[in-house]
Amino acid sequence: MTRANSGFWVDFRKFVFRGNVIDLAVAVIIGSAFGKIVDSLVSDIITPALLQPALTAVGADDISKLSANGIKYGVFLATVINFLVIAFVIFLIIRAFEKAKNRLTRQEAIAEEAPVLDAAIVAQERTAAALDRLSRALETRNL
Repeated sequence: MTRANSGFWVDFRKFVFRGNVIDLAVAVIIGSAFGKIVDSLVSDIITPALLQPALTAVGADDISKLSANGIKYGVFLATVINFLVIAFVIFLIIRAFEKAKNRLTRQEAIAEEAPVLDAAIVAQERTAAALDRLSRALETRNL
């Protein structure tokens, strides 16, 4: 019975310490922290800035206080705006990544098209060019 349990724990340890699981855990934690930052940005800065004129016209200090007959449409409105802003930010990020990916793909294609130069040939050409410059310099001194 001990042997079956140790096999289970060995398999579990292999699973947990697999690179993909750890990478996923790190991504989830960072994503959660980043989500809180974005939520605060949208809730505390962007939404009030966008809705301040409307809130002033209605005479409300906070969007969450907007309601009619017990229906808190202000909270709903803030949630919809939060969603739209977050979706827009994600769209911009994905678009930037796509542009960078396309640029990298083009650069790789250009690099593949470039002829591969042999280091010995390059060294010979540089040596020949240096000798040519040296001989011209010597000729100008002798004149």
